Amino acid sequence: MTDETVLSRIEALVKEEHALQAREESDATDGDALDVDRRRMRDVEIELDRCWDLLRQRRARRAAGQDPDGAEARDAGTVENYRQ
Repeated sequence: MTDETVLSRIEALVKEEHALQAREESDATDGDALDVDRRRMRDVEIELDRCWDLLRQRRARRAAGQDPDGAEARDAGTVENYRQ
């Protein structure tokens, strides 16, 4: 996966995130639709975190003179539980 591929995926997820945010207001009266949207929003947020992590890994490997293709997407549990 190239940096451009990861960035394209990030752009698509951000677009979906914005659409979900916009739809949330209209779904406010439909509890089931709102729950579905919120679950999908959480999935999108996690996938975005994973993509950004992968992109940072690729850039760090490149900066260290290593092959960026050696970077691998980490699982959601790892990425979501980083200590800051």
